[in-house]
Amino acid sequence: MMQRLDGARGVRKVFVSLIALLCISVHVAGAAEKAPGHAAIASAHPLASQAGLEILAKGGNAFDAAVAVAGALAVVEPSGSGLGGGGFILIHRASDGLNMMIDAREKAPAAATRDMYLGPDGKPVPGLSTGSALAAGIPGEPAGLALLAQKYGKLPLKTSLAPAIKMAREGFPLYERLQNIIANKVPQLKKSPDAARAFLTKSGEAPAVGHVIKRPDLAQSLELFAEKGADGFYKGAFAKKLASGVRKLGGIWTEQDLADYTAVERAPIVGTYKGARIISASPPASGGIALVDALNILEGYDLKAEDPVTRIHLIVEAMRRMHRDRAIYLGDPDFVKIPVAMLTDKRYAQGQRTSLRLDRATPSDVLPSDAIDAAHGQHTTHFSVIDRDGNRVGVTITLNLLLGSGLVVPGTGILLNNQMDDFSIKPGTPNAYRLIGAEANAIAPGKRPLSSSTPTFIEADRGVMVLGTPGGSYITGMVLLATLNFVDGMSAKDIVSAPRFHHQYYPDVIQYEPGAFTDAQVKALSDRGHKLQLSGRKWGNLQVVVWDYATGTVEAASDPRGVGAGLVY
Repeated sequence: MMQRLDGARGVRKVFVSLIALLCISVHVAGAAEKAPGHAAIASAHPLASQAGLEILAKGGNAFDAAVAVAGALAVVEPSGSGLGGGGFILIHRASDGLNMMIDAREKAPAAATRDMYLGPDGKPVPGLSTGSALAAGIPGEPAGLALLAQKYGKLPLKTSLAPAIKMAREGFPLYERLQNIIANKVPQLKKSPDAARAFLTKSGEAPAVGHVIKRPDLAQSLELFAEKGADGFYKGAFAKKLASGVRKLGGIWTEQDLADYTAVERAPIVGTYKGARIISASPPASGGIALVDALNILEGYDLKAEDPVTRIHLIVEAMRRMHRDRAIYLGDPDFVKIPVAMLTDKRYAQGQRTSLRLDRATPSDVLPSDAIDAAHGQHTTHFSVIDRDGNRVGVTITLNLLLGSGLVVPGTGILLNNQMDDFSIKPGTPNAYRLIGAEANAIAPGKRPLSSSTPTFIEADRGVMVLGTPGGSYITGMVLLATLNFVDGMSAKDIVSAPRFHHQYYPDVIQYEPGAFTDAQVKALSDRGHKLQLSGRKWGNLQVVVWDYATGTVEAASDPRGVGAGLVY
């Protein structure tokens, strides 16, 4: 039985019956402390959530459902992820309590060099790390999904990817958000004949909302992957087709780059906050360390007892410091030594608090940053899954910017990522998200760029939350706010709907959504020395699943800023 509440917005009539399934679904199970008894999925598109439920109904577990959701999102939300991208898969296996992260982050090709995006003047060449085939790292999503299915799932890839293959072949109605993205990327899409054919009209324009988008080339690529697994993608004739296609577009991939790629299992970052256990992504995802870093700082205060302005002030100061640490210390753990124990130690947070004043903002310039030679985002997707046995998955996957580089590998339907921009192209030089970095995140052959991804599990007295979001540099702050709200007792629906604010060390400014602060709060924060900037838009696309121990309620909520669906089965 599936209970269906609020509808997702912005999709045409074909979706009406599906969207009536709604952004929020709640089902009450019996008293369940060991297992929820019901499954739930929250993703950025109703068809993707439905694909996951279809696989659960066929006897699959949460891990099989995650493969189905990821495959479907590659078709219906190509702006955020796909076979040409990568990401991080956080899992919890209920049978033995195992927590693990599958690192499916892209890697730099073997021909990549430290200064490959710099011109003769030593300055970054505009667009080279974002809009060219040189911007593409070796994709990891296929390897990650294959590992997830083989080691943790119950069903073959062929079964779990069937919904995605059908969507790619038969098509789906173009919805407003994707139509706007395509319209904004028309010049870039025109640089790639296959991209233009997939996403533009014959006259070279974005199709109208409701136009059925069919992806026959992508359907064939998905079928091959479903039939032959990772080897079918990374080796043999298809790998040769990928490598030669990328080189024709101006890239530097080789067949050996693809053959050498492997997804890696890594221990997640684990911390605590006021009795809750935090399990989150580990490097090269920066989110887990940053999240625990910030929560450790905030644990020294009673946020509930503080007035609203002081609470905001303290959270901003924690955000400032977590992003400062991210910029200095974090990178690919296979290439650099990361002081994980230090950054997640509560004694380190105690030292961080000594520089924090309750009555005054800390200018970012005064925080030590010797390691940096320094002179908003919907790009990515996240989904959350829990099954009736209590297995859970948080998956954040990405192409980096919207539609990645906007280039499609000829004859494959696969959009190229522009993930190389997440490296520190030059110390102190901001990337597309205005994040700065140091040598720890410098380009090197075979290296994985640092990510802001933060798929997370929160285990508290009230129950479990699975969450994550796209949003580039905004991601960790959104997960931080959602964690605080969950610990304070907020429902999944209210957590995804709550207004947001953001600080990332540099630029030294608080950005906030419309409605996040009152005029009086803006003035009070300004009086404390904060610089504030009202965002012209809302950001993020938070996907949350909550299992409440006391009531047995399983709730799935999809961010109302998007068009997704939270479903309970």
